[in-house]
Amino acid sequence: MRLQDKLAVITAGASGMGRAGVELFLREGAKVCAVDIDTEALARLQAEVEPEGRSLFTVQADLSTAEGARGSIHQAAEKLGGIDVLWAHAGIPGPGGIEGLDVGEYQLALALNIQSATLGAGEVIGYMRKRGAGSVIFTASVSGMVGSMWSPVYSSCKFAVVGLAKSLAQTFAPDNVRVNVICPGLAETPMKMGFVGRDGDLEKAAAAEAKYTTMVPLGRLVKPEEAAYAALWLASDEALFVTGIELPIDGGFTCK
Repeated sequence: MRLQDKLAVITAGASGMGRAGVELFLREGAKVCAVDIDTEALARLQAEVEPEGRSLFTVQADLSTAEGARGSIHQAAEKLGGIDVLWAHAGIPGPGGIEGLDVGEYQLALALNIQSATLGAGEVIGYMRKRGAGSVIFTASVSGMVGSMWSPVYSSCKFAVVGLAKSLAQTFAPDNVRVNVICPGLAETPMKMGFVGRDGDLEKAAAAEAKYTTMVPLGRLVKPEEAAYAALWLASDEALFVTGIELPIDGGFTCK
């Protein structure tokens, strides 16, 4: 097993890519704490994936607040007995444009997409030092590698996440803590409509998805488990000499 006896925290772990990661990390031998704001989704995750609760733990937290972002790390560490891996996956699409930008929506996007990752990493490093090593994985996006005309706020946040990882990879290297980023393309998750269908128009959303797909050489969207497998590799000892990278999971979208 590739994560045997590792202690892992996955934020936004109750659905989509995060849930796929929880299930995969458990299969690979890790003890996992899923952090999410959705209490009902966390309960379903526990009931459907590991009802006995011997290897799966949950923490309900609002990561848009500093208290939630920081406190969830300490709650997870208490339940797990430490932390070896943090996959900071939480994020939202945010507003679609900047004309007449709602400042509250903008600040929420900043809080969930970059502040929560920054604060989580700042809290988890102490636990990883105690363990003698660690792996921090951020979820950015292809929109953190190339600009997105659909989502400028999201794109700017994800560029910031990539920059954060490259900086922390150097800062945390003396502690034997690796920091990397996965950059998925548009994915088959509940959040998809937040990108292609912000206004609720299903016909326009289908057209936008089809247009995006034509720009992907492999011709489809990302499956949640494909992002989870990338995170698994970065979390595992197979990637012990890998730090500071941005890994696209995009079917070739960014290779042109």
